[in-house]
Amino acid sequence: MIEICEYNPAWPREFEGILTEVKDILDELALRIDHIGSTSVPGLGAKDIIDIQVTVRELVPEIVARMIAAGFQHREDITGDHLPCGEDPDPRLWEKYYFMQPPGRRLIHVHVRKQGSPNQRYPLLFRDYLRAHPHSAATVERIKRALTRYHADDVDAYYDIKDPVYDLIWDAAQEWAENTNWQPE
Repeated sequence: MIEICEYNPAWPREFEGILTEVKDILDELALRIDHIGSTSVPGLGAKDIIDIQVTVRELVPEIVARMIAAGFQHREDITGDHLPCGEDPDPRLWEKYYFMQPPGRRLIHVHVRKQGSPNQRYPLLFRDYLRAHPHSAATVERIKRALTRYHADDVDAYYDIKDPVYDLIWDAAQEWAENTNWQPE
C-alpha cells in the first residue's frame, strides 16, 4: 500500500545518518551522495522512504558487491529509470543500480547513477526546482494524495500516472535551470 505522510522534519537528519553509512561503504567510488525525492523537499508530504542518490564515475560491479556485503538489498530487476518524454532514449543514459535497506531497517532507496547522465541530473534538478517553487511542490503532493486515494494498492497505476505528471514539471524545471544558471548544491 502506498501512503503519503505529512512532511517529517526528521527526514533530513535521517538522511545524514544514511549518508555517513553509504559514504563509508562506497568510499572513493562515490563522487557525491545526495538526499533526493520528496522527503528532501521541506514541507512536502511524501512516502516515508528516504531516497538517496549516489553519483559515481561508472557503474561497476564493485559497487554492487560492497552494498550487498553491507546488507543492502540489490534489486536486479530495476536497472534504469523512467524515460521522460522528449529525452534521448539511449538506455545507457538511464541506467542505474538500485538498492533497498538492509532487513529490519527504516525504508531507504539508494539510486546509484553515473555522473553527467540525464538520470543523475533529473532528481537533483527536480528537488531544487520544488524547493524553489512551493506551489509546484504543494501541487505534487495533491496529485500524489489523489493517486493514493484511487491507486494505493496498485503501484503500476500510481507510477503510470505520476511519471507523466512529473515530466510536465521536468520541462518547467529545465527552463528554470537554464534561466537561473542552476547548479546542484
